[in-house]
Amino acid sequence: MKTALSIAGSDSSGGAGIQADIKTMTMNGVYAMSAITALTAQNTTGVRGIMQSTPEFLAMQLDAVFEDIFPDAVKIGMVSSEELIRVIARKLEQYNARNVVLDPVMVATSGAPLLEEGAVNALISELFPAADLVTPNIPEAEILSGQKIENAEDMISAAEHIGRKHSCAVLLKGGHSINDANDLLYCDGNIRWFEGKRINNPNTHGTGCTLSSAIAANLAKGHDVFYSVQKAKEYLSGALSAMLDIGSGSGPMNHAFILNSD
Repeated sequence: MKTALSIAGSDSSGGAGIQADIKTMTMNGVYAMSAITALTAQNTTGVRGIMQSTPEFLAMQLDAVFEDIFPDAVKIGMVSSEELIRVIARKLEQYNARNVVLDPVMVATSGAPLLEEGAVNALISELFPAADLVTPNIPEAEILSGQKIENAEDMISAAEHIGRKHSCAVLLKGGHSINDANDLLYCDGNIRWFEGKRINNPNTHGTGCTLSSAIAANLAKGHDVFYSVQKAKEYLSGALSAMLDIGSGSGPMNHAFILNSD
């Protein structure tokens, strides 16, 4: 059985972060493992508290995984401190990690910054060189490319800029009122659009985590990046279309929509 590792924070309500990653990887047919960067106390209405892992303990988690069950793919989610970013980069290089998918969580859907400037700089300088694929949203891609993105042509220009500068594939996620739910993949000089229909579901907590984890799972199984993105988008659409509605705020998707609950 192929294996995948999620390096991310824990979401106590189960909709995003490590919990979403493990559910997604499992439902996409790989054995899921984790290295937790932070604990959060949160639910569908918001985050109440965050307790970061120490750099030493995060390093221990990564050593424990890589030395015993070497992952066929690695997904990296939100890492909020410069020190933790540097630990991850060092360990990925030490173990020659493969199929690394980086979700560069820097800006919330609302446009609010999530990382301090030092952490953003470390993310770009330390983790981008280790990544095979990065999955920014529109606000994040604007930061990474230094370009304003207002239409499809801008998306192409930004994705090409990021991919060429950092020598990685780029999945620029549409949304944010641009191109409906269409995503753009730049890989080795090639451009491909992945069309999607916007699903009228207000419960979208953890969509970014889920998409990047599904891509990592498919890469772990030996699929190329184009097929992996296509299958990941299909899975995400299915999880959203199941219309799970739990909690008082922006709730999670049904990651196990394929299973019969009877």
